[in-house]
Amino acid sequence: MEERITSIAQEILMRIPESPTLGIVLGSGLGDFADTFENPIYIPYDSLDGLPKSTVEGHKGQFVFGKIGGQYVMAMQGRFHYYEGYTMQEVTLPIRIMAKLGVLTVILTNAAGGVNLDFKPGDLMVISDHIHFVQSNPLIGPNLDAYGPRFPDTSSTYHKPYILMAQKIAQKLEMTLKEGVYFYFSGPNYETPAEIRMARFLGGDAVGMSTVPEAMVACHSGIKVLGISCITNCAAGILNQPLNHKEVIETADRIKQSFIQLMREIVLAIEV
Repeated sequence: MEERITSIAQEILMRIPESPTLGIVLGSGLGDFADTFENPIYIPYDSLDGLPKSTVEGHKGQFVFGKIGGQYVMAMQGRFHYYEGYTMQEVTLPIRIMAKLGVLTVILTNAAGGVNLDFKPGDLMVISDHIHFVQSNPLIGPNLDAYGPRFPDTSSTYHKPYILMAQKIAQKLEMTLKEGVYFYFSGPNYETPAEIRMARFLGGDAVGMSTVPEAMVACHSGIKVLGISCITNCAAGILNQPLNHKEVIETADRIKQSFIQLMREIVLAIEV
């Protein structure tokens, strides 16, 4: 795995003018933020030997490099998911590559279903913690000692100063930014009403099919994490209507400008 990480990172470095210090993973319908970068460089995933392919609608499947303010950043327009048939190590390979490139902070975003009854579609939620409800774990297997310890501490996976900073920025922008726990299911099916009741009982505020493996690997790699969910739908059983991916994309598109504004201000405020 280390050879694979190093090879892809070296190939990327040959195509960009400098190493990024901040990484961003953009979830379903949220990829347009990367198109606001100054002097963007686009590197499709399928142009890098050894990288998986993104197969989900709403995911462009490419890295974008560029500047926001004075900071050189990299973003993923689309991610990899466990439900696509990839191993957890493949799902989180881009985070290892970010670490190899010198990224010190990562912002993980996603489209999520609202479990908290106070949430509504279109809300943004900063992640305070997560519940990993999938049997597989990206840290299983030989430990990559160059990145982190065998038994990493995950008590502060989501960097608390960043959570406070995001809340202050949202307040300045006169935006409502919820805060809550992200509950990770594997997908690709949407959860049942009974599973959503369980998630709420166990302390979940939003449910989704991504983000947590990436957060775990970032934490293991010593990368500070900020997580932001776009609540794109009410989870199963809350409303008397079926769930579909089209609704996810439509809601993400509706709040796109607010999301881009919040993300830009956060990136400008982060000092890495």
